[in-house]
Amino acid sequence: MNGQPCEHIAAIETVTPPRAHVCEECVKIGASWVHLRTCQTCGVTLCCDSSPNRHASGHARSTSHPVIASAERDERWLYCYPDAAFAEY
Repeated sequence: MNGQPCEHIAAIETVTPPRAHVCEECVKIGASWVHLRTCQTCGVTLCCDSSPNRHASGHARSTSHPVIASAERDERWLYCYPDAAFAEY
């Protein structure tokens, strides 16, 4: 993308942090996760695609919420599902 983030990532003014360091959907069903991602539209924290249930990407597809932020403690990046764009912050 020529070093420029997509319009969805560019629209993020303040990164929403996770409310808790858990996948909110995995907790409901007693499942485990690998890494966590926080939706930048609604603030839900869900598991990544390396996790068995892939809740974050499923949420993005079902809601059209485009951007997630890593909810991992030492990571500072955003990802846009529709544009497959990545940006550190």
